[in-house]
Amino acid sequence: MRIIELDEIDSTNEYCKKYVCDEDVVVVAEKQIKGKGTNGRNFVSDKGGLYVSYVKRYENFDFSNTFSIMINACVAVCRTVEAYGIKPTVKWANDVLVNGKKICGTLIENRLGANNVCTSIVGIGLNVNNILTDELKDIATTMSEQKGRKLNLTWVRGRLIRNLKKQYTVADYKKYVDWFGEEVYLDSNGERTSAIALDVDEDGCLVCNIEGQIKKISSAEMRLRLKCKSI
Repeated sequence: MRIIELDEIDSTNEYCKKYVCDEDVVVVAEKQIKGKGTNGRNFVSDKGGLYVSYVKRYENFDFSNTFSIMINACVAVCRTVEAYGIKPTVKWANDVLVNGKKICGTLIENRLGANNVCTSIVGIGLNVNNILTDELKDIATTMSEQKGRKLNLTWVRGRLIRNLKKQYTVADYKKYVDWFGEEVYLDSNGERTSAIALDVDEDGCLVCNIEGQIKKISSAEMRLRLKCKSI
């Protein structure tokens, strides 16, 4: 698979949408000027971090299986971080935390056909050696902060790309969930609901006990907040 290396770019995902059309490819940038997170949020992308977009084309990939793309991204990041002796946790649906702080941002953008996913762009921003702003220090962390030393960014990148090429299952994803059975908050449109988190099903829905009723929640409907974490 071809790897395109860039010094500075607005966003690796945006670069892929503009210039990558007919092949599976990995785009890597040293810095993003307009890094994007979910729901249009800005993602601070200074030098020292790892900013990767993985483009993969599909044939006959049913739209109902899109959660598997998120699974692959989350588990790939977790296994990369874990290889350095750092213990990651997945916060549904696609955040990766370490000691309650966010270490990675993921933005997945799919190009759809009638009922199929034609192409997926998996954008990953992994905090490795980058310096966090004062606004982020309470809610985010880096691999170097966790290890107490700088890491070889090229080696981390190589491991992440190798892991992204693998296929994982929802069982692999749930190995990194440590909050099943706990009380959590579900936020939607300014309203907050308390629930007991029970499971994540094959379709990516969060299975919860809400006031004695078992319900399945889509990540498009609500955002999970962990009571014992900082985000």
